[in-house]
Amino acid sequence: MRVDSVQVELRPRSAWEAMELGNALVRRHARAIWGPSLLLGLPVFIALNALGWALDRLWLAALLMWWLLPVFDRAPLFVLSRAVFGPAPGVRATCAALLRWGWRPLLGHLTWRRPSPWRAVTLPVDLLEGLAGPPLAQRRRLLADGIGGHALLLTVICQLFVLTLLVSLGVLVLIFVPTELLSESARAMWALVSEHPPRWIQLLGNLAFWLALGLIEPFYIGAGFGLYLNRRTQLEAWDLEIAFRRLRARLAPAGTLMLGLLLAGLLLAPMSASHAQAPATGDGAAGGTGPTIGAPPHRSDEDVGTRNGELAADARQSAAGQAQDEAQRPTLPEVFATVEDDPAFAGAVERAYADPLLDGKRVVTRWQRKDEAAQAPGSDPDAGVLAMIARVLALFAEYGLWILLAILAAVLAATARHWWPWMRETIGPVREPREIVVEEAPLLPEALPTDLVASVRRLWNDGWRRRALALLYRASVEAMATRAGVTLVPGATEAQCLRAARRMPDAGDRDAFAAVVRVWQQAAYGQRMPDEAGLEALLARLAPRFGWRS
Repeated sequence: MRVDSVQVELRPRSAWEAMELGNALVRRHARAIWGPSLLLGLPVFIALNALGWALDRLWLAALLMWWLLPVFDRAPLFVLSRAVFGPAPGVRATCAALLRWGWRPLLGHLTWRRPSPWRAVTLPVDLLEGLAGPPLAQRRRLLADGIGGHALLLTVICQLFVLTLLVSLGVLVLIFVPTELLSESARAMWALVSEHPPRWIQLLGNLAFWLALGLIEPFYIGAGFGLYLNRRTQLEAWDLEIAFRRLRARLAPAGTLMLGLLLAGLLLAPMSASHAQAPATGDGAAGGTGPTIGAPPHRSDEDVGTRNGELAADARQSAAGQAQDEAQRPTLPEVFATVEDDPAFAGAVERAYADPLLDGKRVVTRWQRKDEAAQAPGSDPDAGVLAMIARVLALFAEYGLWILLAILAAVLAATARHWWPWMRETIGPVREPREIVVEEAPLLPEALPTDLVASVRRLWNDGWRRRALALLYRASVEAMATRAGVTLVPGATEAQCLRAARRMPDAGDRDAFAAVVRVWQQAAYGQRMPDEAGLEALLARLAPRFGWRS
């Protein structure tokens, strides 16, 4: 991975921030993700449903679509892994890559590891790092350590989102149903779906399930990829590596300039020394002390020693310049060089995996000597006060429950005259339950009687008051439906009847019908029956309006 060309800000984040980073990447590259997913998933969806249709097992198509999700999860993972470290691939490049990339690691994800709730985190390890065998298993455990709970919660949340979308698509159909037919339509819809659904209903269910999975799954993989990036940033310090690379880029021009100035100084140092010796030689010739022209110069022992000292000083200065040059040479290329193909690098990786410090769990046992001086009595001047407080607290903790029990017994004894009679009746001899006699109530006629008012009074006088009010309410509903010109669904509620009664042209009829509905609700749900005078007043009000004979 080219960390220096990363397109996002890599830094240690919390797990929730990492998942949000992954979702932001999915939203940013939505076209590059959903385009290949649709092009590759639609033919598979059609083929699986055709197979289910031929076998008369359309539910098998939905199951296979869910089971093959890791195959289509490669599309968002391929796009995100390339978009983080460079430009996002196009739709054609992604489709071409998916035909040959990542098939071998899918064997485990399509068999024994398919129900794993940590698939969003382990799939990038299997597809992007190219490991196999024990190193892959150890790498998977290392990266999943510390974020396994978040990955599990991510899986649960995404499955709940899929379920929510499915329920929402079903409820969307009921939005277009009129309010008066809503309850009956909901029951009919449930019966259609649950009791021997036709094939077109099963196909629509598979389509809704595929659309819900196709919408949520890229976000699921993106959030897992964000957790994967954050975990690698924490383990491998990618943020520090990027900071060092940026520091190198800033210091490289300045280092080149300093090296040039140092070399120029080293070149000018011998020339300055020769210019300093030239005037001294000229003065000696003017004084007549110099040798004759053409004769070799005469050098004393002092001149030879001085010249040797100057040469040694120049050598030391040159060595110091080379050392300074070596110190200023950037060493970051030696640290971050590309060594993937180096056998020594592979050996270093194996030794790193063998290091027990990389394991997520370790047990450390050590002996520690007790500080006897700190436990010696009398070492603390306030030990007496603290010991007394500790003894009081210990005494209260030991005997506090007994004190509370004694207080409770005293309260019960003081209030015995209030609760003992009730307790004696409660714990007295068990009485055998009396036999419940169920009398069959008279059935209401299928058609309304011609003498409705007389029938209601007869049921009332015989003690069947609820049946009398039910007959009166039923007759009022039929009269209201006739005058309003509406057709009520079977099992219409009181609220639906009141809404339908608003279509009656006479306000007096609407008020009379509301009165009988109110009396019926109080009797049916509140067990509050009207008295005989109230029933007669209600009959006197309803009979002339709805045309009943008194």
